[in-house]
Amino acid sequence: MAIRRFGFGAKEKLKSRKQIEELFLNGKHFSVFPLRVTYQFVPSNETNMQVGVTAGKKYFKRAVDRNRIKRLIREAYRLQKNGLVEVMKQKQLSGYVFFVFTDKTVSSFSIIKESMIKCLQRLEKIAQQNEIAS
Repeated sequence: MAIRRFGFGAKEKLKSRKQIEELFLNGKHFSVFPLRVTYQFVPSNETNMQVGVTAGKKYFKRAVDRNRIKRLIREAYRLQKNGLVEVMKQKQLSGYVFFVFTDKTVSSFSIIKESMIKCLQRLEKIAQQNEIAS
């Protein structure tokens, strides 16, 4: 699958309810405030990275706030994903990643971007070590 360098197309979005359930049942996770990351890497001939994003209704009653947070997380991922995608290609892995926003207030883009950089560096390291969650 050809992934545009800074794009975030439909094929990169994790939308399948079945796949999301599988990810949360069998995936591994870690937290880098204000994000909680659930991931699963599987060996595959065709590298495919799919990402999902959410912000809880419990703390953000207004859809406007939830949508803004999700938009900021997706943008931070879109700008920083290249390193992880390259490692996944080298190791011939497909990955499913889900970012959950855990803060109780709307964070600025700079805070989300910094935590996204840390998350993606950690995911790169995990993929490099080829820790496969099955």
